[in-house]
Amino acid sequence: MKQPTFNTDLLTLRPFLMDDAENVKRLAGRKQIASKTVPIPHPYELHMAYEWIGTHKQLFEDGEVVNFAVTHRQEQYLIGCVGLNINKEYEMAELGYWIGVEYWGNGYCTEATKRVLEYGFNDLNLNRIFAYHFGSNPASGRVMKKTGMKYEGCLRQAIKKWGKFEDRVVSGVLKSDLN
Repeated sequence: MKQPTFNTDLLTLRPFLMDDAENVKRLAGRKQIASKTVPIPHPYELHMAYEWIGTHKQLFEDGEVVNFAVTHRQEQYLIGCVGLNINKEYEMAELGYWIGVEYWGNGYCTEATKRVLEYGFNDLNLNRIFAYHFGSNPASGRVMKKTGMKYEGCLRQAIKKWGKFEDRVVSGVLKSDLN
């Protein structure tokens, strides 16, 4: 099975290529990105980008994870990533995303997330998709709300990032919410 590619008004969502590694390092390597995510370290080295991209094909084939490179539709430059960690048994997935700092505030994350939610519900036949954001990152929460996700709760001081405890705010959406 081959991972699909999608076009939206402004974006192309496609599988990551090894050629994207330098740009992944440049974008995800910014401290502002790492500070707002659980899995991204800082500093983020080039070999980490290659290793991460190298896991995508097998994880997709196993039905566990799908990561899309978010690119500008016309000019094809990398903007960020949006993906799903899939739990087939419970027909649900955790949504995750990051957008390069220089592209914040353009609606790219909302547009990409909406398309990935459609994919999760319509193509992967998921019932529920949820996401977390740090309490210190309300912009991420606004993306979730704009895409139809509903606030479900706050896990107080659930993550310790760089020596500081962070709240994890969870939002979710059901397939039936979007019909």
